[in-house]
Amino acid sequence: MPVTGPRAEQSIESVQLLRVRMPFNATRSAEPGDESIDEFNASSRTFTSMESLMVKVTTSEGLIGWGEAFGHKVNDVTWAALESLVGPFYLNKPVDPEPLNDQAQRAFHAFGRTGPVLYAISALDIALWDIKAQIADSPLRRLLNPSARNSITAYASLVHYGEDPAEVAQQISRAQGLGFDAFKLHESSYPAIAAARAQAGASAPLMVDVNCRWNEADAAAAIDSFLPLNLRWLEEPLWPPDDLEAHRRLADRGIPLACGENASGAEALDAALAAGALGVAQPSIGKIGGFSSMLRYLPPRSDAAVVVPHCFYYGPAQVATAQFIAAMTHEVQLEAPLLIWDEHLHPLHAARATLKLPDVPGLGFIPDAEVLERYLVDRRLLGA
Repeated sequence: MPVTGPRAEQSIESVQLLRVRMPFNATRSAEPGDESIDEFNASSRTFTSMESLMVKVTTSEGLIGWGEAFGHKVNDVTWAALESLVGPFYLNKPVDPEPLNDQAQRAFHAFGRTGPVLYAISALDIALWDIKAQIADSPLRRLLNPSARNSITAYASLVHYGEDPAEVAQQISRAQGLGFDAFKLHESSYPAIAAARAQAGASAPLMVDVNCRWNEADAAAAIDSFLPLNLRWLEEPLWPPDDLEAHRRLADRGIPLACGENASGAEALDAALAAGALGVAQPSIGKIGGFSSMLRYLPPRSDAAVVVPHCFYYGPAQVATAQFIAAMTHEVQLEAPLLIWDEHLHPLHAARATLKLPDVPGLGFIPDAEVLERYLVDRRLLGA
């Protein structure tokens, strides 16, 4: 999609890094229960606040684009990649996201095809697509697809509740009270998942993410036991997550398998799809390379897999994922973490079942300046 018009020829004048940490409440019970996930998982009880590592790109003509890189509890590492390597690489280059994305991935491939360097590239790419859409005087979703929708729906993504069936049922009820009719759990035991199914109803979409918990034999046993629960998908069942042959074998057992947020770039996710290992592809825009890497997932898949972007963000990457989903040719739901925030950074921040997207040129991420400053923990300006 070439950029045209008198403002098309712009360069990247500065990149500002902003690290925001916002507290939340997951309304867990006082009892810790069985914490069967690690402390770096964002659904863990150890998370009482969540970081957003944002970039604010300013062009030579004063346009501003926003992006976000994945990092959560290891944002120090992603920050270092942005500050010392990726941010300086983008400075003074033309605002042309797809060629720049390719150049950056080629330049830095020796440092890994996933991880903090690719997350940093993702943030810059999102920001440049924001600017590209502003130059085109179009909401980003309509730059991607002129027939894009103006509103989307979301499913409630619950945190981990210690495998407690009663609490899981109560949290599904809470989500239902907020208007959600589709739900994702981060539990892995049959009683907890069965309690969610009973509360949600027989036909409600119910998904389960076990965060790479099992070996193949244990995953096979779990899938067989979960068959009566009518799961929409089982997410990341295996360790190691890149064992494509094991995933392919498990895919034949009756529950669609979902993976992709931790793939080593779009090429690795495509390889998993080509191998028949997945029924649901879950690229994450703040990890996989931004919009430039996500473009291949806009049209329907020839391999019959369903694309449902992963999104455990609350900053620009959340808005970017919403814009991308609105542009997709098949309707899927946005992941909405079922969290209560003290304040909201932007209008789409709060968990809600229906989201009306901003009808403004670009990404439409407009942060509340006072909230941003209140929760800002670090800032760095690269360039002018």
